[in-house]
Amino acid sequence: MLNLACVVKGGHNTTRFLCLEQLENEWHNERHIPQHHNSTQLREKQNRRSVTKIRNITIKREREREREREREGMPEETTSIDYVMEAASGPHFSGLRLDGLLPPSPTHDSTLTPDSLPNQPFVIGVSGGTASGKTTVCDMIIQQLHDHRVVLVNQDSFYRGLRPEELEHVHEYNFDHPDAFDTEQLLECMGKLISGQRVQVPIYDFKKHQRSSNSFRQVNASDVIILEGILVFHDQGVRDLMNMKIFVDTDADVRLARRIRRDTVERGRDINSVLEQYAKFVKPAFDDFVLPSKKYADVIIPRGGDNHVAIDLIVQHIRTKLGQHDLCKIYPNVYVIQSTFQIRGMHTLIRDRDISKHDFVFYSDRLIRLVVEHGLGHLPFTEKQVVTPTGSVYTGVDFCKKLCGVSIVRSGESMENALRACCKSIKIGKILIHRDGDNGKQLIYEKLPKDISERHVLLLDPVLATGNSANQAIELLIQKGVPENHIIFLNLISAPEGIHCVCKRFPSLKIVTSEIDVALNEEFRVIPGLGEFGDRYFGTDD
Repeated sequence: MLNLACVVKGGHNTTRFLCLEQLENEWHNERHIPQHHNSTQLREKQNRRSVTKIRNITIKREREREREREREGMPEETTSIDYVMEAASGPHFSGLRLDGLLPPSPTHDSTLTPDSLPNQPFVIGVSGGTASGKTTVCDMIIQQLHDHRVVLVNQDSFYRGLRPEELEHVHEYNFDHPDAFDTEQLLECMGKLISGQRVQVPIYDFKKHQRSSNSFRQVNASDVIILEGILVFHDQGVRDLMNMKIFVDTDADVRLARRIRRDTVERGRDINSVLEQYAKFVKPAFDDFVLPSKKYADVIIPRGGDNHVAIDLIVQHIRTKLGQHDLCKIYPNVYVIQSTFQIRGMHTLIRDRDISKHDFVFYSDRLIRLVVEHGLGHLPFTEKQVVTPTGSVYTGVDFCKKLCGVSIVRSGESMENALRACCKSIKIGKILIHRDGDNGKQLIYEKLPKDISERHVLLLDPVLATGNSANQAIELLIQKGVPENHIIFLNLISAPEGIHCVCKRFPSLKIVTSEIDVALNEEFRVIPGLGEFGDRYFGTDD
């Protein structure tokens, strides 16, 4: 564990710091995309209406299909390969199915839906012992993020007010125990802030040990939310809200000196009561609750606010994350290639309905090549030394040897040429999934390398829409012995619904795409999208 900035734990909601070098690289990749408040609200309303219509249409069609099967006494479908190949050659949706989005089951976690994430803020948790310098670190982060909306929420604001019998023995009350805080109200306030609502945070009087009944601190929704407190890592529900967890590590003697100065000057207490409380409650609580929560930290900052290098690197990383799509903050296994004017220009061309077939194929191939190259960058490598023509030794890397591609027929075949251009003599398998009438859940045909379980797999499909056919293909690869973390799913555009569907089921798989679109419409088409990719690429859209 590095004390400057290093990974301790990873997960869906945590930031992965692999090493100091990676943070330094992210220093140079900073970019920020401002959000317009009014357009965000409009998009949120449109997405909410769209998802509601999708669910209603889906339920209605599922019921109609069940009634038809009961009336006709229809047996299980048996489809010949000839019929399937013929159907696959006609017009079809690339990764879209009219029955593909089922309403969530009662046990399904539907909290992370596109309509609930209009402008997902970046949530930072800052923990550490008493008087360790947490507030100083928070203030420095806020100062450096001056061009973003940042709010600070203190866990101290959520102390429970003491009852009369507790006030009579206030010196016996342990303010450093988790039960001293109203965690439920903290979760409620944080949930509202994350969803874009303004909240009223209580104000706690440390002299009266009561909350102010007439005044509150109003906190508005922001780009960055910093939650600071000694026990913010103790509760798992609170930890799960955080995208980054920082632990401020300061020497115990320094913390005690700071606490004496703070409690005597700011909170009107005498030195003897401060020392008595520290020995009786503060230090045991630190050993029992605060220090054990250090293992959940992504970043550990020694010396607190004096460590300017660590704070600078953290701020640069936050700026990078703020420039990412919201889904990349939720799912660290989703990668969107960095947008440039060239990439945006090519997307503009292939999304134009009036473009010629020749130009559509040409610019699609260019974009696919970029996605493939980016995907190859996520493969493992080994160090290798070679001798150059000058007789010098060059230390480089050797490519991954055990590699293959798998295309989801038919649109996925459009990505095969780019993969062959990048990887000489690569083996490519095929998976055909019937897309009309069976919800993409019936595997029709597969042709895969016999040793695929020993290889890293690049799964090819240019459009990720609902994610049903992708899940079926991934499930087949896993059944064939391919480890989930050996699969990299490559596509040109992705819908948020498809990313949720795939990432929730396969969190270790990587998704590499060039753009994430807005949503699916009532017909499960990606919006704004680019139409039926396979038909446009192979010229069968007439």
